[in-house]
Amino acid sequence: MPRNPRYDVLFEPVRIGPKVAKNRFFQVPHASGMTNAAPHVRAAFRGMKAEGGWGVVCTGACSVDPSSDDSPFPFATMWDETDVRSHAVMTEAVHAHGALAGVELWHGGAAAVNRTSRVAPLSPSGVPWMATHVGFMSAQRPKVMDAADIRDLIRWHAEAAVMAERAGFDILYVYAGMGYLPYQFLLSDYNKRTDAYGGSVANRVRLVAELIDAVREATHGRCAVALRMSMQELRARPSDVAESEAHEVVGLLKDAPDLFDVKMDYSAYDCSPSRFTAEGSHEPVISFMKEVTDKPVVGVGRFTSPDTMAGMVRRGVLDLIGGARPSIADPFLPAKIDAGREEDIRECIGCNICISSWHDGVWVRCTQNPTAGEEWRRGWHPEVVTRDGKGQVLVVGGGPAGLEAALTLARRGHDVALAEAGREFGGRLLYETALPGLRQWGRVADYRLGQLRKMPNVSLFAESLLDADAVREFGAAEVVIATGALWLPNLCGANELPTGPLDAPRVYTPDDLAAGVVPEGPVAVFDFDNYYLGSAVAESIAATGAEVTYITTGGAAGAWSFMTNEQPGIHAALHARGIALRTLEIVTGFDGETLELAQIFSGAAARIAARSLVIVGQRAGGSALYEDLAAAPHDFGLHLTGDALAPGAIAHAVYQAHRTAREVGKGRAVPRRDAPFAMRDIARAAE
Repeated sequence: MPRNPRYDVLFEPVRIGPKVAKNRFFQVPHASGMTNAAPHVRAAFRGMKAEGGWGVVCTGACSVDPSSDDSPFPFATMWDETDVRSHAVMTEAVHAHGALAGVELWHGGAAAVNRTSRVAPLSPSGVPWMATHVGFMSAQRPKVMDAADIRDLIRWHAEAAVMAERAGFDILYVYAGMGYLPYQFLLSDYNKRTDAYGGSVANRVRLVAELIDAVREATHGRCAVALRMSMQELRARPSDVAESEAHEVVGLLKDAPDLFDVKMDYSAYDCSPSRFTAEGSHEPVISFMKEVTDKPVVGVGRFTSPDTMAGMVRRGVLDLIGGARPSIADPFLPAKIDAGREEDIRECIGCNICISSWHDGVWVRCTQNPTAGEEWRRGWHPEVVTRDGKGQVLVVGGGPAGLEAALTLARRGHDVALAEAGREFGGRLLYETALPGLRQWGRVADYRLGQLRKMPNVSLFAESLLDADAVREFGAAEVVIATGALWLPNLCGANELPTGPLDAPRVYTPDDLAAGVVPEGPVAVFDFDNYYLGSAVAESIAATGAEVTYITTGGAAGAWSFMTNEQPGIHAALHARGIALRTLEIVTGFDGETLELAQIFSGAAARIAARSLVIVGQRAGGSALYEDLAAAPHDFGLHLTGDALAPGAIAHAVYQAHRTAREVGKGRAVPRRDAPFAMRDIARAAE
């Protein structure tokens, strides 16, 4: 199909200093977990986006010196020739598809406490970055930078810029955002200096300007120089000479970089979950940029709608459409818009499983795109599947796993029948997407159903509850069981290990609520799953007018949701709905009138009134249908996948189902192992 003319503006070239981006699609620097230890994995992950039509593809934060060490969180380095070789693999993959390659030169300052290098962290004035989560906390406090340290910082950026150009990068970033060192000079909370680098805004901007000049001079103007800035705090601060300190800072730097990349200050707002923030949420903070500078501006906002993207350009908000999460969910988003296939975009759902990967210190994962991170290791392409399928496959279960298995099997060329016991396809999503804030997660089912309904080799059967005899009678060559998991009414002990079920009146699980049960208030929600569902259930019940108390074994509501940036929004939502919050407690008893509690560490007892208890804790996988089929002789391939195999997040279910579908009829594939380059490799190559 031809491209819709109203999106032509997105495919205009944009000059960025000495370079030209072929279109306005700009994959901004974002964490991938793929450090220099996995150069081929990283290259394939980034190269896939270039193949998918992104005009600029950047790698993530890249340390310029061992005094910027973010371990145990994954980060890249530009310290020596091994790093040059590692990054060159990525730039070659990006250039092969006509895209520009960018690198984010980074120094973390007080926010990088150098756990591995053990170098004293640097800061403008010795002000530490006070983390509120244990994963970021440290007893290490930073050193106040002297004049020599400032000269070193500028030199490190210049030396890293030279290496980055040799590695093939076209765009070199100076990173003054997210609490990192150049940002610390910009913000008066960190910068208490009385020399030429502190005090007035003009003085606080000085270091950033000198870093930009140093990077440009080091590469003799051959590379474009980008400035990435966080705007949230600066925009909120008054200025004597401009509308805000953000206006003043940008005004002073308006001609310095070749590109401005603007973002928020804190991850929970910069990479905000769809549960609490809509598409384009950054606009109120960054909309002034084009009023102050003529340089091109790129920004993000979980853009998935081509109309929103085109509107950003036409209204003069942005020159380039930044993508991090949407580029992971669908690396081929630009190519699909270009081909008039907007309905085929695999839209980001804003669940933030991707950012949890960085917090976990592992390669990026994605609920929508199970091939993310597996492009090189397993040879998985997000759009192309080898058409080697033959014969009929029956998939039982129409939830996220069943839908993904059916789609991938159909793309392989199998004749696929998908049987779902309920009236609608979607599985757990049918209930969960009706909870407050989770509607966007329905895209997991919508995308897959949309694709399946267009395929002539797919048959969809709703209201088809199959037993073992019906499956055998169907006569498929392969059978995939993806019937999901069940929530259990089990309690847990002080060690947070699940115990037995609670036998009491009006004890429910999310499955009961999904079936239509309305708990009688006051209601207690006991959450030791500690992800999103417990708090969402509490919100939903409170919306009916019932009095709700949320109880968790964690130190915060939805403790694991810190990993997905949901935790601040969860606490705000509980407060807004008047939900009482009790942390670090377990339920020890319930008689239908009174709930008995115990503090996890001290054992201190407490009692609260409750008529209903909802337990969001343990889930059980497995499948009686699978067991019945496996117990008898059979002449078809039999596979258990998704939550039925091992309960987890939707991302886990989709990934397991995709892998199952890739391996049906072929057996389990052995993934390749990547390895870092070493100095001996560089020396041998030079001989």
